[in-house]
Amino acid sequence: MTDTKYTRQTVTHVHTWVPDKLFSVRVTRDPSFDFKAGQFARVGLPEADTPDAAPTLWRAYSMVSAPHEPGLEFYSIVVPEGLFSPRMARLQVGDPLYIEKNPFGFLTIDRFPPGGDLWLLATGTGLSAYLSILRDPATWHSFERIILVHGVRTAAELAYRDEILAWQGRPGFAPFFQQDPRKLVYLPIATREALPGAPQARLTTLIADGRLEQAAGAALDPERAKVMLCGNPAMLADARKLLGERGFKPGRRGIPGNLAVENYW
Repeated sequence: MTDTKYTRQTVTHVHTWVPDKLFSVRVTRDPSFDFKAGQFARVGLPEADTPDAAPTLWRAYSMVSAPHEPGLEFYSIVVPEGLFSPRMARLQVGDPLYIEKNPFGFLTIDRFPPGGDLWLLATGTGLSAYLSILRDPATWHSFERIILVHGVRTAAELAYRDEILAWQGRPGFAPFFQQDPRKLVYLPIATREALPGAPQARLTTLIADGRLEQAAGAALDPERAKVMLCGNPAMLADARKLLGERGFKPGRRGIPGNLAVENYW
């Protein structure tokens, strides 16, 4: 291999969440690839449908997998007219997928001082980074309460929902819930479908009118809350404005903040 910027990995599992729309891919992991929960990788494929051709198309994908897990997992939407995601969705076990050697991104919990509430607000596949963060035990030790909000259009798009709901029963996480049954608050929200016990509106609307705090049973108080945003650009722009008006600010020049943002495309 002449290009030393990437490694060739092998697909070990493909899962379809919504046919022709949402899928996950698991691949092997190079032993030297280290990352922090919440970071993303540049993933490559060749332009031609030739397995051994050099990768020339590259896209950024957050790791769903935790830093301690042996493989890498990525969650993606299919962009029908796209050059990359439809090809990635057609991968099968044994096919190659190329990963750049260095991870990227700053949507990591070390952006915040420990303590208080960690709010993880996502739309669509922006959930990816938060799954990595939640699969990392360090997150559960660092904050008193974790509030995960996942905004989608329909209930079918609530990928990983069963895993999130099952976290309370995991042996590794059970002690946290014995101390506080609401250690993790999970709010799945669909804008086009009513879900039991959940408000039906855009995430930013729920921030603006206070229903998000009501549903979570916690306040978006900049003195206590740390907020991560990951999703589509329109949501990020509106949410940043709403939260900024409440006193939430990104960290700068060594000063810890209480807001971290990742534009998901």
